[in-house]
Amino acid sequence: MANSIMLMGTSSHVGKSIITTALCRIFHQEGRKVVPFKAQNMALNSYVTKDGREMGRAQVAQAEAAGLEPMVDMNPVLLKPTGNSCSQVVINGKAVGNMSAREYHKGYSLKAFGAVTEALARLQKDFDTLVIEGAGSPAEVNLKANDIVNMRVAKHLNAPVLLIADIDRGGALASLVGTLELLDEDERALVKGLIINKFRGDVTLLTPAVDFLEEKTGKPVLGIVPHIENMGIDDEDSVSLDDKDNDAAEQAQADLHIAVLQTPKISNFTDFDSLAAEPDVSLYYVRKVEDLGNPDMIILPGSKNTTEDLLHLRECGLEDAIREQVAKGTPLWGICGGYQMLGQKIADPLHTESANDEVTGLGYLPMATTFAAEKLTSQVQAECGNFAFLGRQITAEGLYGYEIHTGETQFTGEMTHPFKLTDRSNQAVAIPEGLTCQLDGQGQVTGTYIHGIFDHDTFRRQVLNALRSRKGLADLPVQRSVRQEKERAYNRLASVVRASLDMEKLAQIMGETSC
Repeated sequence: MANSIMLMGTSSHVGKSIITTALCRIFHQEGRKVVPFKAQNMALNSYVTKDGREMGRAQVAQAEAAGLEPMVDMNPVLLKPTGNSCSQVVINGKAVGNMSAREYHKGYSLKAFGAVTEALARLQKDFDTLVIEGAGSPAEVNLKANDIVNMRVAKHLNAPVLLIADIDRGGALASLVGTLELLDEDERALVKGLIINKFRGDVTLLTPAVDFLEEKTGKPVLGIVPHIENMGIDDEDSVSLDDKDNDAAEQAQADLHIAVLQTPKISNFTDFDSLAAEPDVSLYYVRKVEDLGNPDMIILPGSKNTTEDLLHLRECGLEDAIREQVAKGTPLWGICGGYQMLGQKIADPLHTESANDEVTGLGYLPMATTFAAEKLTSQVQAECGNFAFLGRQITAEGLYGYEIHTGETQFTGEMTHPFKLTDRSNQAVAIPEGLTCQLDGQGQVTGTYIHGIFDHDTFRRQVLNALRSRKGLADLPVQRSVRQEKERAYNRLASVVRASLDMEKLAQIMGETSC
């Protein structure tokens, strides 16, 4: 049976996912057969596994850190908010329906715990170390009776727990003490150590705080993890976009400026991290018209509620602002839901996403999309044979990514497909994919269902060089390798966390309660 350690937090966004990722890489470096686990995730930033199942993106990063192919047992329950206190519920990688918060927490969550225990049993059989992430806080008394992601998991495994607080947001000591006070006695006994995360400055200044915490709680402080700048690891959900600073001075220094429309139900924004990390690019997120500026390219991202997000663009004036930019020649890209928005209409007769029967699209591409009951989830490979973009001919092989959408798109006029799928869910195919259209006297509009299309280093640089050429700038060679940089980021994170924690004490804790 596997040894385990569980990471819980005093609240959301304190760094549970990142420290879980760090421990996965540390244990992987030590030669352990380690696997990450999170019973239930609530996120719009999801991923599709090789067998066509959907899981939270955070566990994908943790799997990569552990040297593993992501699999849905790492995250058996996924909640994808759709709005109005309602979420799509995904069990074992497949959607089972939409439920209100009350329906889920009061009636369904404990049924879903069966999928959690079954996944844990399989992982315990196949791995020697489990690194488990909780969600939010284990001390939410209004949710505790039906909570399946925190103490219920720890009790099921008799797993030792480390409690994490974010000192960067203030109140870390009070949140640690308060969380422990609100736990039941048997739950408090499972907490074997405390971690202070995201500290800036001289760590010796915290010595009095550490002494106080250990005396007050009777729990050891395993370490103080510093705030890590430019971590280079995928963010878990769009809450992290609020921390991204659209620095005007930094934008002005960049050769290229790419605007991503941050709609209320934006999903899979990690599609654009590889663009944002390019040295000649300033990528920024746009919530209102005055933030748009004059970008070199605009991207409409994926959405969990495509018609509602399209109506939001229309109502807040961003649709008109986009049209003004396209009319001036600015290229416009749409990914997944954003691709659907570029068509003539989006119909939702079964109300799979919203109460809207049909919404008129932006009308740039000759296509119409109808939402269906079944969601398409598949990993894909593709090629770009001869894609005319801003006067350049772009070619690339070995494009990789995934599809995750409910829409069935019908093409309604003359069209040019920039891509061709060559593999879908490990089956050889030859399927034209995406659309592109050069508007008369205006900009070029391109859409695709492939998430992660910009992660291909050669393809991404060709697109950026086409933008550079349009501005009279010289081409640049490929600047970065996304995969190599991820590996460096995981190793850097592991190094920082290993140096910050008492690893001997952690080993003792993990040996105290063997599964």
